[in-house]
Amino acid sequence: MGNIYQDRGYGQLEIGFAGKPGIVVVDFQKGFVDPQYPMGGADLIERGVQNTARLLEVARHASVPVACCYIAYNNRREMPHWKVGAVGNLIAGSPETELDERIYEPNYDIEVRKTAPSIFFGTPVAPFMQKEGVETMIVTGCVTSGCVRASIIDSFSLGFRTVVPEDCVGDHYPVPHHQNLEDVGRRYADIVNADTCICYIDGWRKQNR
Repeated sequence: MGNIYQDRGYGQLEIGFAGKPGIVVVDFQKGFVDPQYPMGGADLIERGVQNTARLLEVARHASVPVACCYIAYNNRREMPHWKVGAVGNLIAGSPETELDERIYEPNYDIEVRKTAPSIFFGTPVAPFMQKEGVETMIVTGCVTSGCVRASIIDSFSLGFRTVVPEDCVGDHYPVPHHQNLEDVGRRYADIVNADTCICYIDGWRKQNR
């Protein structure tokens, strides 16, 4: 199937890094990370948190803008028509909506609450990144096949060069994780790894001291 897409020109071009980078961190909140909750405890998501924390340490040192989001609702009536029952637990103020401490620095990052899959939909993240002069958007977080994919498509649609470090995003199961990254990699984003992003950020920092 991959050859069929290639024959039609998918994935032939590389987007590449350029200009100032920015990072969005999608839904690394306790409800998706902590194994005591129904949607928490996936190995790929835990790996994503660890690698994103490493990436963010370098990014903050370089003054790269960072936006973290969590999904939460004031009450069940506010929720859209999710097919995921455990989303009903994501009520504002509940422990499941708290950001994982490893990826959130309250004195540096901007934090936003969202009610839709994409970090950009109905939030101030895109205007903030545009104000900061960001050209290359690095997308991290979970879940790869859901809110991360939606954020990738919105990043692309907003005109950002979109880069996804595979080891900084995670899903509940490897198959949709890899299938969705392969698919967005054909169309909207470059799929790289944390070390590639760290290398670019470090080089950008040195050029812009």
